[in-house]
Amino acid sequence: MTAEKSVSGPANGAVLSVGDVAARTGVAVSAIHFYERQGLIHSIRTQGNQRRFNRGVLRRIGIIKVAQRTGIPLNEIREALSSLPIDRPPSARDWRNLSSRWRDDLNTRIEQLTRLRDQLGTCIGCGCLSLSDCPLRNPDDYLARDGAGARLLESGGHDEGAT
Repeated sequence: MTAEKSVSGPANGAVLSVGDVAARTGVAVSAIHFYERQGLIHSIRTQGNQRRFNRGVLRRIGIIKVAQRTGIPLNEIREALSSLPIDRPPSARDWRNLSSRWRDDLNTRIEQLTRLRDQLGTCIGCGCLSLSDCPLRNPDDYLARDGAGARLLESGGHDEGAT
C-alpha cells in the first residue's frame, strides 16, 4: 500500500489519513487541523500534499480531549505534549507524568468552584458586586493592598502572592 492511499485498519500500517483519525477519535476533521496548527499534533505530507498521521496521534488526541474536559488551556496542553517524543505514542507513564502536572491546578479550581457555589446563594439579590468584602467579586480582598478603586481580578497579570 502506498503512502498516498488511506490506511483505515489497524493492520494496514502505521499512518492514518485525517479522515481515519477523525473516525477513530470522534473528533471533527476541522478540530484535527486546528490541533495541528496549534502544534498539539503533527502530520507528514505525501507527495500529493495529503496529511498522514502516525498512529500515536490517536493517543495524543485522547490526552488533549481529557485535558480540555478538565479545563486545561491549550497552551498548557501544548507545553506538556512538547515534553513527549513525537516518534512514539504517549505511554501510561507519560500520562501519569502529564496528569500529575495538572492535578494540583485542578484541585485548586475545584476548591474555588466549590467555594463559589457555596457562597453564590448569599450574593443573589445583592446586586452590587462592588463591596470590598464581597467573597465572589473580591475573594479574600487581596487586591485591597493595591489601593482603592476597581481592579481586574482575572487579568492574569496580578500575582496574588505579591506583597
